[in-house]
Amino acid sequence: MRKLVAWVLALVALTTGVVRAQTIAGNWQGTLEAGRPLRVVVKIATGDAGSLSAVMYSIDQGGQPLAASAVSLQALTFKFSVPGIGASYEGKLSADGASMTGTFTQGGTPLPLNLVRATGDAAWAIPAPPAAMRPMPADARPVFEVASIKPSNPDAQGKLFTIRGRQVLTINTTVNDLITFAYGLHPRQIAGGPAWLETEKFDVTGQPDIEGVPSQPQLRLLVERLLADRFKLTFHREKKELSVYAIVVGNKGPTLTKSAAAANSLPSLLFRGLGVLPAANASMADLAMVMQQAVLDRPVVDQTGLAGRFDFTLTWTPDETQFQSMGVRIPPRAADAPGPPGLFTAIQEQLGLKFESTKAAVDVIVVDQIQRPSPN
Repeated sequence: MRKLVAWVLALVALTTGVVRAQTIAGNWQGTLEAGRPLRVVVKIATGDAGSLSAVMYSIDQGGQPLAASAVSLQALTFKFSVPGIGASYEGKLSADGASMTGTFTQGGTPLPLNLVRATGDAAWAIPAPPAAMRPMPADARPVFEVASIKPSNPDAQGKLFTIRGRQVLTINTTVNDLITFAYGLHPRQIAGGPAWLETEKFDVTGQPDIEGVPSQPQLRLLVERLLADRFKLTFHREKKELSVYAIVVGNKGPTLTKSAAAANSLPSLLFRGLGVLPAANASMADLAMVMQQAVLDRPVVDQTGLAGRFDFTLTWTPDETQFQSMGVRIPPRAADAPGPPGLFTAIQEQLGLKFESTKAAVDVIVVDQIQRPSPN
């Protein structure tokens, strides 16, 4: 009899969880006091077996969709994180399911954010983003209508590729950095060319000839054309067997959250410090690209077989072999030092993936001709 009662109670609990997950779906809104009032909208949807997804909008800051990850409802506690901005939310759902009292945390600062369910005319309209913030047409093949290339400040540290408004910027980047970005390569996949390709650094500021935010392939195309037009780069490709890291699925399977971002949304993989990588709307190819261009000392290939895009945060303690391409020198870690695990352990524990050291035939660019950039 006791076993039967326990089984019935477990069934009731499971059913209640699914019902609550279905009940919480909809539009929720509230005002965040962050120096000034900011209206926030959270759209919650249910998937198979009561799974939850959410997208957050700060409608007084442009209304860009921010994909949430780790969305859950346990009993009456609702949680999600927003890896793209390093934020999280935890709220307590009211008994009638019409409101929740909670806390929004970003950068370690907690702020109260209470949400109410909104329907009909009571729902706040999400503004359309300005033209400069909308995605560039998917079939567009942009070029820089204006581009400035200047020597970098010799005292500058690190390097940066970013977008500000309509401008595309690179800071403290070598020509090898530009080539690896444009063609999705590791520095070991570049051969030939003069020594200054690795030593002389440039700041690039360019404005595309088409309005809108370029996608990752469009950003690469912009830099590719800049290299051809201003550096007169010509090259040929070869296949070469190199030592690589292959990203594969771990023994227990992946623990990744499918992204709820719109299909045309850009991926976001922006380090929040060495060894802290929040990712939103990112594919496994995007992860491999970031790892080979910023972190690891050899090319990285995606052999997971996982399609689609994901939200996750990967946190680890770097070692002295990592981030060298960013001009960072990390001292050796003491064996008993506190902190997160190393990268190879962290990616298994946190994402259910593994790095395997192997050899693979990869594309290599052989530089035939290049020159210092033409005047602005």
